[in-house]
Amino acid sequence: MKSLPNILTGSRLVMALFMFVALAAAAGAVPFVSEQLTAESQLRLERWAFYAFVVASVTDFFDGWLARKLDAVSVWGAILDPIGDKILVCGALLGLMALGPNAMVVLPAGLILFREFTVSALREVGAGKGLKLPVTLLAKWKTTLQLVAIGAEMILASWGAFGLSPEPSVMGGFTLLAHGLLWLATVITLITGAQYWEAARKALT
Repeated sequence: MKSLPNILTGSRLVMALFMFVALAAAAGAVPFVSEQLTAESQLRLERWAFYAFVVASVTDFFDGWLARKLDAVSVWGAILDPIGDKILVCGALLGLMALGPNAMVVLPAGLILFREFTVSALREVGAGKGLKLPVTLLAKWKTTLQLVAIGAEMILASWGAFGLSPEPSVMGGFTLLAHGLLWLATVITLITGAQYWEAARKALT
């Protein structure tokens, strides 16, 4: 049972990879595969990608909770967990942009990606100097908000795949909600990035 948290974390990595490849294939970006897809197959891949994203997001909560509950916190899990989060978030954002141009997604997606890579680099450099940058409570909420916002954007980008109402009042309202959540997630992401940067600067200077 104590290996279950790491199994969930590993499954998140696998599902994140599947989600990204499914979105890329649906967007026509996978050679020799995308060319063979029918319109219905493309929509089906978009739905599967979303379902994989949701399941992977849920494991993000349960692996940590189970690790504490089972007293199974491990170095390997501590390494894989943030990697799994970043792969899931980055893969979903890249998959979204592959599905088609969306000006309201490009800027926040880029800012989130820049922050994630910067914090990863800070952790790597800091680890070599014995510096630890523990995950803050705001950063945990940041990840949750990112996942909710990206999930909403995935539904919006795959609106037809779910057979949702094309009425402007329905789609327009959901569009505002999805974009608003993504921008809120971006702001919090940048705040936590600045906090990590300041903590690393003080510790390394």
